[in-house]
Amino acid sequence: MPAVLALIAGFGVALVALPLIGLIIRTPWSRAGDILASGSARTALRLSLIVATASALVGLLVAFPLAWALARSQFRGKALVRALVVLPLVMPPVVGGVALLSAFGRRGLVGGPLYDVFGLQITFTVWAAVLASTFVSFPLLVLALEVGLRSLDVRLEDAASTMGAARWYVLRRVTLPLLAPQIAAGLVLAWARALGEFGATITFAGNLPGRTQTLPLAVFEQLQTDPGGAIALSLLLVTVSLVVIVTLRGRFLQTR
Repeated sequence: MPAVLALIAGFGVALVALPLIGLIIRTPWSRAGDILASGSARTALRLSLIVATASALVGLLVAFPLAWALARSQFRGKALVRALVVLPLVMPPVVGGVALLSAFGRRGLVGGPLYDVFGLQITFTVWAAVLASTFVSFPLLVLALEVGLRSLDVRLEDAASTMGAARWYVLRRVTLPLLAPQIAAGLVLAWARALGEFGATITFAGNLPGRTQTLPLAVFEQLQTDPGGAIALSLLLVTVSLVVIVTLRGRFLQTR
């Protein structure tokens, strides 16, 4: 590698590593155990894991048909649909939260009728946290699945169909197994994104301890009164994300 490229690559690594090193150095290790073992920290971590997992699975159900349409179908407005799908990735999260309020709040486009007719309120519940996390993370699944579908050798699917296999059988026994690495990669990325979601969650779901306060929200609250505690919780969040990504990388993120 040329020296200039190596230097730039080193700068890129430092850009990520130095903040993490700063967290490690600034963590109050003498009381880190008490901070992480506190009831509020454990509750926030448990809720974060539940919300991230639920949003990744819900996102997969939404993302697969979208990715299939974008990769395998031709229709008018396809470019617009793709732009709308990608929009949450570039939209400021707090704006996403306001948009979710406009749609699913008690006075929202959908939330209003749900509340008036069924008495169902989505905002400030764990379901609101899941919806907010799904909103910001499912585009990662769509992109991963669309790339995977475009890279598949359709001749394998055609061969199975020619031999008499039904469409659902081809999907279940040919397409999905071939697409498994991309599905897993998208799930991991969406899960990690959902785990760290803050802006849309605090705007749409609120910051209610034990109900909607995920770990990023707990870090924000702790930062107001105990910066050292916020650093310890931040390091916990980074560690959980890193462990999951590193653990699954070798099994699921390999390329064919």
